[in-house]
Amino acid sequence: HCRPRWLSRRPMALHGWIILDKPVGIGSTQCVSAVKRALREAGEPKTKVGHGGTLDPLASGVLPIAIGEATKLAGRMLDATKAYEFTIRFGEETDSLDAEGELVAASDERPTFADIEAVLPRFTGAISQVPPAFSALKIGGKPAYARARAGETLEMEARSVTVHGLRVSASPRAQEDITRSRGDAKGLEDATLLATVSKGTYIRSLARDIAHALGTVGHVTMLRRTRAGPFGLEKAISLDFLGKAAKARSLDGAVLP
Repeated sequence: HCRPRWLSRRPMALHGWIILDKPVGIGSTQCVSAVKRALREAGEPKTKVGHGGTLDPLASGVLPIAIGEATKLAGRMLDATKAYEFTIRFGEETDSLDAEGELVAASDERPTFADIEAVLPRFTGAISQVPPAFSALKIGGKPAYARARAGETLEMEARSVTVHGLRVSASPRAQEDITRSRGDAKGLEDATLLATVSKGTYIRSLARDIAHALGTVGHVTMLRRTRAGPFGLEKAISLDFLGKAAKARSLDGAVLP
């Protein structure tokens, strides 16, 4: 006997990727929880959910969330090349190397646009960098950031990473306009750069080292991941969009194969 299609259809688990445009202020684990809630609200069968590469709470941008069978590929996503846009604030270094940390060093030196362009080749290709103490790297089985927040002084080991591409995002004129708007004719207070990097590269460490090479100090004030492996911002959706799709019980359009 034939039954209407809507009666014969039974729930089938989704498999694929939801590419979130992660907002500033929440961590990757919270995003995974948000996707699990969306799946439940949409009436989807329970399935595995995981992310393809941690983003700090202060960072935004591409966060691939794997669903079902796609979780078997999450390890490959962790190994994938990633691209970032980030802003360095010169003159102040913090213990976390971002705007959330405590000031640990200051300098009156400010680089020009030409100064910045001149040092970037030093940070392109295979380089050695020391990860931030405020990172998720495990030391003695405990995340480094937990030890750092507890007041421990950590000796982070240098590691080899690859920077495939690194350039200043704005034109010299735009950077000079920033300079003039801040009333500082000698150099730039901030510079925004674009980087394409291998797994394990810490943009906060890269920003610190670029500032040191310029004879000053600095920290990251903006960090946005624009690509992770094959996924870019053009395929990313907001948590709001995901929530609306879940309420409409229609997540198919939000899931990539």
